[in-house]
Amino acid sequence: MGKTEGQKLEEKLCFKPKHIAKDHPKEIEKAIEFAEGYKTFLDHSKIERECVQYSVAMAEKAGYKPFGRGIKGKSGDKFYYVNRGKNLFLVTLGKKPLNEGIHFNIAHIDSPRIDLKPNPLYETEELAYFKTHYYGGIKKYQWATIPLALHGRIMTADGKAIDLDFGEKEGDPVLVITDLLPHLGRSQGERKLSEGIKGEELNVLLGSLPVEDTEVKEAFKLKILSILHDQYGITEKDFMRSELTLVPAQKAVDVGLDSSMVGAYGQDDKVCAYTALMAELESKNPEYTSLTALVDKEEIGSTGNTGMESDALLHFIEDLAECEGERVRDILRNSLCLSSDVNAAYDPTFSDVYEKQNSSFFNHGPVLTKYTGVRGKGGSNDASAETMQKVIGYMEEAGVPWQIGELGKVDEGGGGTIAMFMGNMDVDTVDLGVAVLSMHAPFELTAKLDVYYTYKAFLAFNK
Repeated sequence: MGKTEGQKLEEKLCFKPKHIAKDHPKEIEKAIEFAEGYKTFLDHSKIERECVQYSVAMAEKAGYKPFGRGIKGKSGDKFYYVNRGKNLFLVTLGKKPLNEGIHFNIAHIDSPRIDLKPNPLYETEELAYFKTHYYGGIKKYQWATIPLALHGRIMTADGKAIDLDFGEKEGDPVLVITDLLPHLGRSQGERKLSEGIKGEELNVLLGSLPVEDTEVKEAFKLKILSILHDQYGITEKDFMRSELTLVPAQKAVDVGLDSSMVGAYGQDDKVCAYTALMAELESKNPEYTSLTALVDKEEIGSTGNTGMESDALLHFIEDLAECEGERVRDILRNSLCLSSDVNAAYDPTFSDVYEKQNSSFFNHGPVLTKYTGVRGKGGSNDASAETMQKVIGYMEEAGVPWQIGELGKVDEGGGGTIAMFMGNMDVDTVDLGVAVLSMHAPFELTAKLDVYYTYKAFLAFNK
């Protein structure tokens, strides 16, 4: 039976994103295979330094060379630059001169977590603990009673760097934040949900044994210090020269009876970092120079000299321009940027906070987010019609299914990305990324088909 005139008109005029599996069933196996590399990346990239180190190893294997000022390159040449161990800038030189613009793909590699305070170690009632200060937007109660691993870097007085990933190896003990049992939790249960666990209650249990000297006043704290000294050669003063972080000890896993999803910590925004990285590594001889930047500090406002508010990326672009004898302003005003960040997938269990017509859904492809911000678009980039036309054109020319999305109802909340910082550099910018369920939780969910097609969208952008 043929289509009616109304059906034909509907098909011609209406925009209705479909479940990818309905139109592209043969791509499911490719998405499953792609997710295996993604899960490995997540397991090796729980904090920024680890993500940069792992990504550099991948880049060097793909033929990237360290960038230095004054380097002259030709189309297809690949370079990388590391800023302070927490940013990675990857470049593939294009056929067109730099003054015709760069195709930027910017993702952040920090995620909400629990950081140690500068002087964290203490004991009370014959138990040893770390005091902490949470990083980024978390629901604090979600971090109690789950296995935690200690990651980060300690600098000793003589300048030696000691990197930790305690709790990740097979057989390693893990750490934990305790919670009240229900039998004694009546008063706690009367708190607001956001205060079910308070910031100063995020204390990490370390041990319950003392050193064998009855004259020592803090024998339980000293026991922990002696273990750390034996394993890493550090003293208590070294905590003041450290960046130490607690993250979930669990590895990335398949989720669902159909194994269609990935469950892991830190998928906001490492899902976009990985897909952007893979597309960059596979870029051979693009029309426009591609520049993929993995940046830090987005979860706390993109501050500091490794966040997008710094001039680190601008200085790198200036060095690129200097190599080609071009003006930075010409490059930037002709450039196009994908601020590669996630959006909140529609969750039917909590449907009242979403506006369904402008929500993103699992398995409908990468999400174009025209603007973020809070309520009246505060703190938003708000991409132009021309920018939307260009980016949609790249995806549709490559046959990549896509969808549109907002971050919930207008007055429910909202959020921000790094798009506005690229916009402030005079670059046409729009957010494009993966829909995520349970965003900012210790265990986030993504759909494998969305991950794979976001990678394909970035490939189309870098062609």
